[in-house]
Amino acid sequence: MSQHAKLTRGSIPGHLVKQTLPMIVGVAAIMSISLIDAFFIGQLGPDPLAAISFIFPITVALTSLGVGVMVGINSVVARSLGAGDHDQAGRRANLGVVFAAVVGVTLGVALWLLQEPLFRLMNAPEHLLPLIRDYMEPFALAFPLLLILMGFNGVLRGQGEANMSSFINIVYAAVNWVLDPILIIGAFGFEGMGIAGAAWATLAGWAIAVMLAVVLVGRTHLPFRPTLIRECDNPREPVMAIVRVAGPASFSNAINPIGLSVLTALIALEGQAAVAAFGAAGRLQSFAVVPLLALSGSIGAIVGQNWGANQPDRARKAAQGAGLFCIVYGLVVAVALVAAAQWFAGFFTDEPRIVRQFARYLEIAAWGYAGFGLLIVGNGILNAVDKASLALAQSCARVFLVMLPFGWLLRPLWNSDAIYAAELAANVIGGLVAVLIVRKVLGGRPKHSAKPEASAGETSVS
Repeated sequence: MSQHAKLTRGSIPGHLVKQTLPMIVGVAAIMSISLIDAFFIGQLGPDPLAAISFIFPITVALTSLGVGVMVGINSVVARSLGAGDHDQAGRRANLGVVFAAVVGVTLGVALWLLQEPLFRLMNAPEHLLPLIRDYMEPFALAFPLLLILMGFNGVLRGQGEANMSSFINIVYAAVNWVLDPILIIGAFGFEGMGIAGAAWATLAGWAIAVMLAVVLVGRTHLPFRPTLIRECDNPREPVMAIVRVAGPASFSNAINPIGLSVLTALIALEGQAAVAAFGAAGRLQSFAVVPLLALSGSIGAIVGQNWGANQPDRARKAAQGAGLFCIVYGLVVAVALVAAAQWFAGFFTDEPRIVRQFARYLEIAAWGYAGFGLLIVGNGILNAVDKASLALAQSCARVFLVMLPFGWLLRPLWNSDAIYAAELAANVIGGLVAVLIVRKVLGGRPKHSAKPEASAGETSVS
């Protein structure tokens, strides 16, 4: 056990609180960006609001791929530290950041080239495509910066440095808060760029956050020193250790927004008002589940370090506490959102048709938040113990065996209600399945391999 694996000692409930509270602030800051984007874009008229509703699932899906890379780095760093191999953790951390940058460039180029056919596939109306293009071109240009930022956050989270990770997110969000009104609708003599302004604000935020991340990571036990990568006799081994988690985790995180993209295409058949309401309510929902998202991010380091240190009882205790919180919080926030659904809708629009659809979405889908929390926290736990393939399998089953068939088959009968109910069914069933899988996995014992990863004396932790 490494002296730097601070989560292998002390109170498990205390670690859950100390790691999750900063994450809540950081994730809330990030989620607030989409709400502020929607608020100012909504002032431009119904067409830009509908355009951003088509854009939202795609950007979330791409960001989720980045989150998967971050999760992979988090997992291997935490387990290496837990096993007491600080040198291995350093090599994996630095290689992870470089790997994230390569993935970011690749995805950014692909997005630039494929954006128009992608949105046509989603049934985006012809008159919205120029607006969508205005946003997506600078977003694709900036995307590598996001992946680099995710890489640094993975290094910080793997060490249990939740405060630093959250501070970076807050700074990134603050840049957007300041620039959004200026770049979108104009201020201080600046005319404004419309929907494209939101993308340029995001680019500026990512650039500043990356510079801050380099400084903060340099103050930890695993500073950014790419020269460490040259100490690996065979860099393929640490890369594969990251990819083994990052690959399934990326797709697992992207599965839900991919499903939402298909649901958006289905609800587009119900009219532009339904699309606008679905997108705006989805942004509110993203903000409402921030504590669950934060917990899913913090649980990985706690479980990963203790699993790597061969302390499964502590890992199980962390999982139980996290699951209880998901159930209680999910039900409480569902009651609050359903009770105030129309009041929340007024923040985005005063169009009666959109308000009705917005409220109806919350009245149905909000009751699945507890299950959604159990699912994403379960995925965080499985990724932490190198069982990312199981996390991917349960995420795929939730979307492709429950959500999409439910929405597609029942839409002719229930109209837009079928789309909202599809989310509810997917979250409830997905949460129950996640609980069963996590209980079985954590009921076993950690397995350690003596296989060398790179240089003499270094072992791979699994």
